Amino acid sequence: MTQQTDTDTYFICATPRTGSSLLLGLLDSTGVAGHPQAYFRSPDEAAWAERWGLRREGQHALDYGDFVRAAIAAGRTGNGVFGAKLMWGTHAELTTRLARLHPDLGGDELRLLERGFGTRIRFVHLYRDDTLAQAVSWLRAEQTGVWFIGGKGEIGGGRADPAGARPSCDPSYDRDAITRIIRTVDEHNAGWERWFEAYGIEPYRIRYEDLSADPEAATRRVLGHLGLALPAGVRVTPSHQRQADRLTEEWVDRYRLPPPAL
Repeated sequence: MTQQTDTDTYFICATPRTGSSLLLGLLDSTGVAGHPQAYFRSPDEAAWAERWGLRREGQHALDYGDFVRAAIAAGRTGNGVFGAKLMWGTHAELTTRLARLHPDLGGDELRLLERGFGTRIRFVHLYRDDTLAQAVSWLRAEQTGVWFIGGKGEIGGGRADPAGARPSCDPSYDRDAITRIIRTVDEHNAGWERWFEAYGIEPYRIRYEDLSADPEAATRRVLGHLGLALPAGVRVTPSHQRQADRLTEEWVDRYRLPPPAL
């Protein structure tokens, strides 16, 4: 029997290095929360379109309505639930494209999402308390090109082969870069907060630290927010491997020391 739900679509709203890929894989494993991916990053659009068999006609651009419909078809489970990840900035790319399809909505981003994905939309805000550790993880991913290990066929970002493929380069400590990324994280988090407030959205909030400590419990709480129940006999299983290690801890400790005198 198909599980009844009061959710059409949910978006995981996040910033990089908050465990979003981990959470998406965990939700996917439940079989009732869609097949959430980062479907709407513009740099990945051509690759997704090719996977879904969407073709441009001559010199004409890809029909974005077709693209959204294909994403929903790929990312929806049998109960009708669709899930996707939106990083700060990606939501603007998505709603800008939707506004061209629906000019009657006057750029109202929430109404555009409802027109494209159904009126029963829920938002999950995934964030990290320790923004220093987040910035260190972000810098290492930038330097190595490895953004996740494992997964279920994601498009976009780097992927490390768990069998032992080496990253593109070895990471090196850079205090100024870490400071820059901390500021970026703060700006993106503030951006999400302004967006939620502007549209009267009260998202379900989940901390990376809680997700990392008990992935199954965190996943069950998200399911509860979505009005979903884990089917009998189904286990919540991760498809991504943890990347934090001793080097991350060393860089965090090093950053917390006073900078060397000039």
